[in-house]
Amino acid sequence: MNRLDIQCDLAERMLVQFLRKEAGKFGFRRAVLGLSGGIDSALSAALAARAFGADQVLGVMMPYRTSNPSSEADARTVAAALGIATRKVDISAMVDGYFAQVPTADRMRRGNAMARSRMIVLYDLSVEWKGLVIGTSNKTEILLGYSTQFGDSASALNPLGDLYKHQVFQLARHLGLPECVLEKAPSADLFEGQTDEAEIGHSYRDLDALLFEMVDERRSETELIGRGFAPDFVRNIVRRMALNQYKRMPPVIAKLSERTVNHDFRYLRSWGH
Repeated sequence: MNRLDIQCDLAERMLVQFLRKEAGKFGFRRAVLGLSGGIDSALSAALAARAFGADQVLGVMMPYRTSNPSSEADARTVAAALGIATRKVDISAMVDGYFAQVPTADRMRRGNAMARSRMIVLYDLSVEWKGLVIGTSNKTEILLGYSTQFGDSASALNPLGDLYKHQVFQLARHLGLPECVLEKAPSADLFEGQTDEAEIGHSYRDLDALLFEMVDERRSETELIGRGFAPDFVRNIVRRMALNQYKRMPPVIAKLSERTVNHDFRYLRSWGH
């Protein structure tokens, strides 16, 4: 048995209740999310469909002109299996319109623009749909900073943020999601042949094992190395987590008054309800 294994029945109930309760605090009964054809968005969509009802969830496909057509096909397979509504918005004109003015931009900048353009679309459609934007970033990605700030990391509610990638796959299988998302290599589909593991430089299996020991078990670098993790691997991930801490926090506000927002003026999320 893998130490990362979760009780899927319990996790499902908790996450469905989380979505229903947190959205309900503000009077929302509908959800909007980007449906990429990958496992994370498929799992978020499945949980949202269970929380709000399939007819209250909108899955949005937002391809760029270089996106793999199989991504949209897999997204439609997921949507059909869940019975949720879909919308397709091609973001090519949005992204290319900007970069026509910045022709020297590299692949990373273009990928960040794609991620942020997609969030513009989701938050606009959330007004039309009258639903909250549901996040799709998992715990592994969040800890590593493997996301675009105010892009794919943005959302109103995130049901996956405390699930490592191994646990995402485990819960997705439990919920019976289509094989097309269970079997494919995780990818942001930002360019041809791109995969998450190749871009990060480590397998999710190794990353999850290390992060669990480091974060959940609170083991030091010395302890981690003593438990068999390669020293360079440990130091690389520790450094990466530290450098990306800013992505996990709200903007830092310079303090001038006695009651500065997020410093002293702190109320519970639902304090007014």
